[in-house]
Amino acid sequence: MKSYRFKALLQNSGWIENAIVSLDEKGKIVSVSQSETSNASFRGYALPSFQNAHSHAFQYAMAGMAEHHLGDDDFWSWREKMYQLALNLNPDEMCAIAAMLYSELVRHGYSNVAEFHYVHHDKSGAPYDNLAEMGEALIEAASEAGIKITLIPIFYQKGGFGIDPNARQRRFISKSFEDYARLFEASAKVCEKYENANIAVGIHSMRGVEAQDILRAASDLPNNVPFHIHVSEQLKEVEDCIAFLGKRPVEWLFENIDLSERFHLVHATHLTETETEKLAKSGANVVLCPSTEGNLGDGIFPLRKYQDFGGAWSIGTDSHIGLNPFEELRLLDYGQRLISHKRNTFGAEGGLFAINKATVAGRKAMHNYETEFFAAGADFDACVIDAELPLLEATSLENLASTIIYTADASQIIETFVAGELIERDESYWEIKENFANCVKKFR
Repeated sequence: MKSYRFKALLQNSGWIENAIVSLDEKGKIVSVSQSETSNASFRGYALPSFQNAHSHAFQYAMAGMAEHHLGDDDFWSWREKMYQLALNLNPDEMCAIAAMLYSELVRHGYSNVAEFHYVHHDKSGAPYDNLAEMGEALIEAASEAGIKITLIPIFYQKGGFGIDPNARQRRFISKSFEDYARLFEASAKVCEKYENANIAVGIHSMRGVEAQDILRAASDLPNNVPFHIHVSEQLKEVEDCIAFLGKRPVEWLFENIDLSERFHLVHATHLTETETEKLAKSGANVVLCPSTEGNLGDGIFPLRKYQDFGGAWSIGTDSHIGLNPFEELRLLDYGQRLISHKRNTFGAEGGLFAINKATVAGRKAMHNYETEFFAAGADFDACVIDAELPLLEATSLENLASTIIYTADASQIIETFVAGELIERDESYWEIKENFANCVKKFR
């Protein structure tokens, strides 16, 4: 049995000092106790590790490369740059990029990533002999980096509402529900081969899949795993949905699918007040990616209204223009402050409230319904903050969570534990870094 001692450990209701965490040989928590007499040295302040509920790993290779703006650059012109990258990756390159990203996510305090994966086929658009070839490359990258992965093979069928896919989307496309079901089954079997990998169902978007096939995916595929979908990210998407289906995207989902906590609606930026209330009360989750949503000019989700009705939300880094979970939470808050002219987005508990919301819904995105931060029997997944930083040394426990959330960056994270393993920058990290550098030269 292993034991670690922390200056304080964050539980759902607040911090406990002099915390001793005991683990079994599999990295699961046996107990959390307090001791002022232990001789073990302190390891800092332990937070529950962060959950990255939305990732397109390959896009990390283009982070910062789409900022030379010509004319009215927007999401749709950015998408063309993304296609150029997606069309030119082979499985080894996908693995190299993802391994670097995932290693960086661990360094930033993440233990889990939900990989919204849609580059399925070879460069000509033909399926690989192993239908999950590219998905397996992502799982191998996660294993190499030491992060847990929820692979979400994405059903991507159309080029827009009622529009055939274009040639630049050829690597993404499953022409029929049956094609996607075979891809999902192959991906699920691959996940079974790896430790710390599991599966979820994913629809690219309302515009990306025929309405009847969205319904089949929700009803005919395993309903005991999470279901992820991009929705209402762009105003054009909402307008096109009204023109084609006669309903707004979230409105259509409510009328056709029994939304529940299984569902994770990514972005959901443009909602009416009625949709916001119904979505919050349904138990479904929203996945918010503030750094990417800001970078792409998506808009600002109505978080204050959503929270008024008890809505559940998590965070993701999406295109990976930013990887800092503290920054994601700050951007989420500051966007609300800027449009409301009020400072109390997260209420009286501030940083603790933000950590609670992002952790619980983020875990659900990974098919983990544990709500207690460090529960006995659960994997020990923790993000450890340097307790000797000047600001933190001078901060009371009452203000500690907020001080971390509103001031921290990756340099203040001294350790990340994943399933009881301390993930360190050993020789494998530097090999991952070298592979990544060699891989992306032709893309950057």
